[in-house]
Amino acid sequence: MGLTGSHRAPPGAVGLREQAEALAEAMPPLVTEAEHVASTVAQGVHGRRRTGMGETFWQFRRYREGDTAASVDWRHSARSSHLFVRETEREAAESIWIWRDGSASMDYASDFAPCTKRERATVIALALSSLLVQGGESVAPLGHGGLTPAPGRAALRRMAHALIDTPDGDAPKTESLPPPEHLPRYSQVVLISDFLSPAEEIAESIKRYAAEGIRGHMIQVLDPAEEDLPFSGRTEFEGIEEDLRLMVGRAQNLREAYHQRLEIHRNRIVETAHRINFTFATHRTDRSPQTALLALYGALSGAIAARRAPRAGA
Repeated sequence: MGLTGSHRAPPGAVGLREQAEALAEAMPPLVTEAEHVASTVAQGVHGRRRTGMGETFWQFRRYREGDTAASVDWRHSARSSHLFVRETEREAAESIWIWRDGSASMDYASDFAPCTKRERATVIALALSSLLVQGGESVAPLGHGGLTPAPGRAALRRMAHALIDTPDGDAPKTESLPPPEHLPRYSQVVLISDFLSPAEEIAESIKRYAAEGIRGHMIQVLDPAEEDLPFSGRTEFEGIEEDLRLMVGRAQNLREAYHQRLEIHRNRIVETAHRINFTFATHRTDRSPQTALLALYGALSGAIAARRAPRAGA
């Protein structure tokens, strides 16, 4: 389903410091606006409270079998006919793994787009990582040598290195499907791709995560030419990942059938995603990345908050 218009390779690899500085200069407006708009969404997600070791009081709960005498708050219990345990809170970081499709089809940019799909997916992945680590979460790039999630700016540097600064010779093999890695149960994955592989293959790859209790969030990044097929007249279509060429005399005559095929393909992915409790959203590279970022951040925030909410009667 690859199309060609104009085609640009991703930025050449340079030193990590230079890339980080360039990224810092280019992204503050995006990150600042995203944080401002997402502040109400993120409220209650950052600094979540969860029972565990710590010094700050969280809640009283009824004594349960297995609790030690030392855990009982005798002063509070004296006011009631029941024993109560004093629980403290701890900050618990979520393990979030982010995968950005690095296959050849992501290098496509038509004359109708300001950047390649790879460049836009990278911006979204890094901006999301920035928001998450500012909220105390731990992030890691998926499919890069078994790196484990980490918090703070070190995690951002690792993400930038994995997505931007890795020399071509050292880069892991880039496939158009998420890698079948074993992740800790209750982790979350963010998958950013054009998702133009066969729908059946995509479905199988995300089902593997769901089978291990992993929540997932998918965002499909497409060039406007891939969404609209705006070509008219004599047009040559050239495959990006396969050596295919198709010369068409009147490209506009293909538009309706193409839109139907794209919709069927997308609907198959969406149906699978919904069945396994994955979220799915789309993004065009001719539109602002803020919308895609906020959709991802909101989905992650809601999923994390829901999992960490104290259970009734606990």
